[in-house]
Amino acid sequence: MTATETPGQPGQPGRHESAEGTGRQRLHPLSPLLHGAKSLFVIVAALSWQTLNQLGPVHFGIVVLVLAVGALIFSLISWWNTGYQVVARELRINEGLVWRRHRAIPLDRLQSVELRRPLLAQLTGLAELRLEVVGGSKTEAPLAYLSVREAAALRERLLDLSGRTPESAVAPSADPAAGMPGAAPLFSVRNRELLISQLLTPQAFLLPIGVAWVITQFVMEGSWTFIGIASTVTAMAGVLLQPIRRVLRDWSFRLARDPGGRLLLRYGLTETRSQVVPLHRVQAVRITWPFLWRLNGWLYLQLDVAGYDAPEHGNDTGSDRLLPVGDQHAARFLIGTVLPGVDLTTLATSPPPERVRWLHPIGLRFLGAGLYPDVLVTREGRVSREMTLVPYARLQSVRVTQGPLQRLLRLATVYADAAGGRSAVARDRDVAEAWALADELGRRARQARRVPPSSAPAADPPPAAPAEPGQPGDDPFWQRPARA
Repeated sequence: MTATETPGQPGQPGRHESAEGTGRQRLHPLSPLLHGAKSLFVIVAALSWQTLNQLGPVHFGIVVLVLAVGALIFSLISWWNTGYQVVARELRINEGLVWRRHRAIPLDRLQSVELRRPLLAQLTGLAELRLEVVGGSKTEAPLAYLSVREAAALRERLLDLSGRTPESAVAPSADPAAGMPGAAPLFSVRNRELLISQLLTPQAFLLPIGVAWVITQFVMEGSWTFIGIASTVTAMAGVLLQPIRRVLRDWSFRLARDPGGRLLLRYGLTETRSQVVPLHRVQAVRITWPFLWRLNGWLYLQLDVAGYDAPEHGNDTGSDRLLPVGDQHAARFLIGTVLPGVDLTTLATSPPPERVRWLHPIGLRFLGAGLYPDVLVTREGRVSREMTLVPYARLQSVRVTQGPLQRLLRLATVYADAAGGRSAVARDRDVAEAWALADELGRRARQARRVPPSSAPAADPPPAAPAEPGQPGDDPFWQRPARA
């Protein structure tokens, strides 16, 4: 890697800094090889089984070889013309040969920096950095690839310059693959529970049926060709293998806290990911109870973090996880860590009025909303149940909406919007109650921005009380509060 050096310290990139910042630096010399391999994989995957059948193995191999050489040459040229430089409080990135791009990213707009290590990067000792900035619709300026040590040091430096972390929280640039130095472990997920949780998914139950169907078609001579069956298997793999991808993604999930109070997350097998989440960037916490998981009393937690795109409903593939799988007591402990003073076991909610049964004849008892000292709580969902916690200090706006049927039944829905378009939704409340709720949320949001939130430490989870399987309706947060 090209870098400036200080006298007497050869091979230490990025140590010499002028008043303007570090000199222009290139990515790791192995970057073109990894980019070329990724491009080749995409190209080969795009070639259909029909192409292999038409060209034959020899000609198909020649085509792949030519494409591989072309991808490597293109990646090498791209690497030669790509560089980055930290100047004052800006990260400047130059890239491109025919179409030149010069980007200057103000570090005061930086929200988070994630360190990722895909499988090829793990084999070569490299990593990539992904930057999330305010107002960005996607990851900005991914730096792929750097050495692991350099990537960890650059991440801490960018966060330090952006003002997202106090100086005392900057950890030494040690290899993240060896663990999380200087951090206090908080929680880890056992891989056995992760495997069992993914067996309790609709995709896992459909997998044997799909395999049996393909085998049946294959043994019926003359009904399907090999190419047709191979294409069918390829099309089914994207859906049926989703539980396997989730296991690989969340393998060895670990959560810790650094000296500055930030959350450190590390997880993944074929692609390890290391995230730093400042607690003041947490916009909301979502708790989901999948239908089959409730047999074991399991749930999963998601974070809405400023700088990351809002996850789609039912999609947990983004960089937003807090707990891939766990019980209520683990969730109580982690929620108390992220939102000090909030106790999951006390978050009961009030249902909407009885006339809502005309709109929700089955799921009325699964709708609810509640106001607590630090957070707004909403819940919904019949099969897969979901609860959303939004701190009042993170509210950006409050909306009251009415559809035609709601106007007929004198109902309204209240949306409490946090940063990035995320919302907690109190559905189908009485009109007078909806407007009163909106006014109260506005008042509490203004007050929360003036008064620091509760800093009480999270309580240790109490001994697990025996729960009767199949009775999630008995949980306190699915009932009306006692004070109501």
